[in-house]
Amino acid sequence: MKNEINLKLSGGKMLSLRSAFLILVLLVSCLFTTAQMKDTTGRNRKNVIRYDLSGGLLFGIDKYIVFGYERVVGKHQSFSINIGRVALPKFISVITDSFNLTQNSKSNGFNISADYRFYLASENKFAPPHGLYIGPYFSFNEFDRDNEWDSRNSNSSTFIKTHSKLTIPAFGAELGYQFVLWKRVALDLMMLGPGLASYKYAVTFDENIDEAKKQQILDALKQVISQKFPGLNYVFSNQEFKANGVIRTWSLGYRFIIHIGFVF
Repeated sequence: MKNEINLKLSGGKMLSLRSAFLILVLLVSCLFTTAQMKDTTGRNRKNVIRYDLSGGLLFGIDKYIVFGYERVVGKHQSFSINIGRVALPKFISVITDSFNLTQNSKSNGFNISADYRFYLASENKFAPPHGLYIGPYFSFNEFDRDNEWDSRNSNSSTFIKTHSKLTIPAFGAELGYQFVLWKRVALDLMMLGPGLASYKYAVTFDENIDEAKKQQILDALKQVISQKFPGLNYVFSNQEFKANGVIRTWSLGYRFIIHIGFVF
């Protein structure tokens, strides 16, 4: 009989992708007319510093703090780089047949990404960084999490510590539009970003336990991280941990980002 895993997600509720998309639609509809205002100063501003709003919507504004810089190069091109701290929300009330999750002792990670944009001259009446763009991108995310578990079926306390690491390098192509509002405010909507991503989820144990109990904890961690990280329920649906405690797979990925920034 399969070991039962009970899972309850709590902490701050994350917005769903559907909610984030609704917010985006409302924001664009309100600002679309304003976004067409032209900078009449004649000054060609080539730099943008920005903040990733979408990561905060999905993971929590205290868990995903990523800033970026874009520089216009040439007449219709730019490059950008983004870097910052990322972390997964806490794993709460995870229970297996033999263990309770009692502590989230550490959660950290980082994001770094870069892209090269081609602003389509035939489609844009404004100079970059305002307008429709396409181009390639690369991104790398790493999430680390330490947890402590205690035994449910023992009179004496038995504690097991686990360390898990999720790494996701990805590359692909993007399509987006960057508005420049009131001559200084940049609203960057990366609307389409298909790509290919490599997913590696590795879990190590500080103590030796029998294989059956270890598998219970691995299954629980796979289930909870699939709920916490958007899209992993699809990526890991047919994947199982190897003997070394690692899931490794390739999958199609998708990049959707909302940046807000300052043009100078």
